[in-house]
Amino acid sequence: MSVNTVLNEMEELEYTPEVAQRTASLFEKVSHAINEIEWPEFAPYIDRIVELKKQRNAIVLAHNYQTKDIYHCISDIVGDSLALAQKASEVEADVIVMAGVNFMAETTKLMNPSKTVLMPDLKAGCSLADSITGEDVRGLRKKYPGVPIVTYVNTSVEVKAESDICCTSANAVKIVESLGVDRVLLIPDRFLAANVAAQTDVEVLTWAGECEVHERFTADQVIHLRKAHPDVVVLAHPECPPEVVRQSDFSGSTTAMIDYVSLKKPAEVALITECSMGDNIASENPDTKFIRSCSLCPHMQRINLQNICHSLETMNHEVTIDPALADRARLAVQRMLDAS
Repeated sequence: MSVNTVLNEMEELEYTPEVAQRTASLFEKVSHAINEIEWPEFAPYIDRIVELKKQRNAIVLAHNYQTKDIYHCISDIVGDSLALAQKASEVEADVIVMAGVNFMAETTKLMNPSKTVLMPDLKAGCSLADSITGEDVRGLRKKYPGVPIVTYVNTSVEVKAESDICCTSANAVKIVESLGVDRVLLIPDRFLAANVAAQTDVEVLTWAGECEVHERFTADQVIHLRKAHPDVVVLAHPECPPEVVRQSDFSGSTTAMIDYVSLKKPAEVALITECSMGDNIASENPDTKFIRSCSLCPHMQRINLQNICHSLETMNHEVTIDPALADRARLAVQRMLDAS
């Protein structure tokens, strides 16, 4: 079946009474963010994806930054990079669709080499992943002989394969300290490395990579936010500049932020991270007011119901990994999972 044929069929999906009935329980999950007027635009695709998942024995992994319709209505597993990497090694489905960015799909394939992993849009990249290559890592080894290389999961398979161990924002401090050395390279995010260095006695060297979402936040923005909302609790992602993290009340991964809101139940909270996450957790925390102070990741926004549906219809954009790299990259990821 051609791509054009599938797209034409998708365009003919209609919001019928039967679709409305089948998706009614899903609408309840997102009614805080999608109103009744908008729902007919989402429901036919959601209904079709649910059907296709059954046909393909497929599941959808969704990062916490995904849009509310994907996060609440079609995902089977949600979480940050660490959670998705862990769960990806446990699933029993034949097909895994990654509602995230390319490096997450690659990591999923690494941990599930016998399964079919689909990426709805191959252009859903990452500024951090694009900031460094395997050749760059080999150059760092020559420059710093004997220094262990800890690589953030927001990197390509090629870079992971040149590394000793991977980490996420959730476990970076633990991974760095688990190596039992005085000096490490933590690449490629210079802000994550600086924030980790502030929490450990290990000397942390880094690379000049940045997340294009989190690098935009400034300490002045947080200061102005507090003036406008004196009681607000500020939660910042560790990919933010250190001065932003210092102005926050708490810094942690997206999962750690979600746990903080769920357990601490602040009256007002500002999530200094990608915008979509506030929408995703608002329904689970109705007593908390979310102060919007965030920006959207253009790569995450490339994933939508239409291209997920198209990917499942055609089984297109299957993720493959060079066998010469896979075993080495998988070892770096597995070392992280073992240490976590």
